[in-house]
Amino acid sequence: MARLLQAPPKFHPSEWDIANKMQCASTESQKSRSERMIAESQRLLDETEKTTQKTRSDVNKKIEQRREEIKFWKQELENKLEQIVHETEVLLTFKTRLEKSLDSCKEPLVIAQKCLLNRQRRAGIDLVHDEVEQELVKEAEVLQGVIALLGRTLEQTNEQIRLNRSAKYNLEMDLKDKFTALMIDDYCASLTNNTPDIRYADNAVKIEGNFVSPEDWIDFSNINIEKADKQRNNSLALGALIDGILSQTRNDMRKQCEMVNVAFRNKVKEVKDAKHKLETLLAMVMDETASQEKNIAALKKAIADKEGPVKVAQTRLEARNDRPNVELCYDTVQYRLISEVQEITKNMQRQAEMMKERKILLKGLSRRQLSLEEEIQVKENTLYIDEVLCMQMRESVYINSF
Repeated sequence: MARLLQAPPKFHPSEWDIANKMQCASTESQKSRSERMIAESQRLLDETEKTTQKTRSDVNKKIEQRREEIKFWKQELENKLEQIVHETEVLLTFKTRLEKSLDSCKEPLVIAQKCLLNRQRRAGIDLVHDEVEQELVKEAEVLQGVIALLGRTLEQTNEQIRLNRSAKYNLEMDLKDKFTALMIDDYCASLTNNTPDIRYADNAVKIEGNFVSPEDWIDFSNINIEKADKQRNNSLALGALIDGILSQTRNDMRKQCEMVNVAFRNKVKEVKDAKHKLETLLAMVMDETASQEKNIAALKKAIADKEGPVKVAQTRLEARNDRPNVELCYDTVQYRLISEVQEITKNMQRQAEMMKERKILLKGLSRRQLSLEEEIQVKENTLYIDEVLCMQMRESVYINSF
């Protein structure tokens, strides 16, 4: 019990003094270390705050620069898109003009071919390869050439419109991406420490494989712009070409159409003149035929009129042959009666020969009349074909400007 109640050991005053000094020294040391750490922490806080602010400022500046860069390229793309859309609309207008011009060539070609076909129905000597036919053939060739040229140009225009729309699609896709990127960067530029929806995103710092370099980013839009510029320039050149083709083909068709019309007018005048001459000749032949018919009738009447005198003379001779004996004398009466019969007979033979010749001539005049009438019918047929069928049909031909 005495051991349990034994007092703790006593320290020497010097030990107590040393212990107090050590406590003071340790406390001072700990305090100094704490103060240094606080100072270091403050410096770190100040440094990190300064760095954070500087980095934030630099990031904000970079975002703003990026936004301006995106806006620049977005504006460039919009300008090119507006230009390519405009040129496509112009080409669509040219396409409509080409289609209308191509469609307007069909009727003149059909009419030219119908005229050629109708003129095959000319008869006789009028079925000639004349200037009208030459000009009609040339007109058909011109129209077929124009149709082929316009067809090829229309195909070229459709292909250029397709290329323009392809370039337009690329610009629109690029613009869509630029718009999205600008919206995202605008959102990023608006974020602050007090923005409600900021959050930790550890995976965001990973660089995925689909990232592109700034150079590739610029090249991508540059390529789209260059393609759009190329198609725009091609469209401008094609538009000028189409305008020239439409103007030239219109002039060529109008010129050839007028050449055909002039040839038709000249031909109709020529045929009418020939028909008039033939009609004059026919009238002359008919007059001559009438005169010959009168002449033949006169000759026939003269021959008939000689029958009485020749009968009288022959009857007298026959009667005087019955004189008796020596009275059967070859006297002057007998001589004259024989001479009269011979004279009348000879005259009747001459008249008969002349009538025969006149009948042959009359047959020739009849054949000539028939030939002239047939030739006049040929001319009338030609005039009907050229003036009525062809020229009236060609009145509907009009070369429009498109």
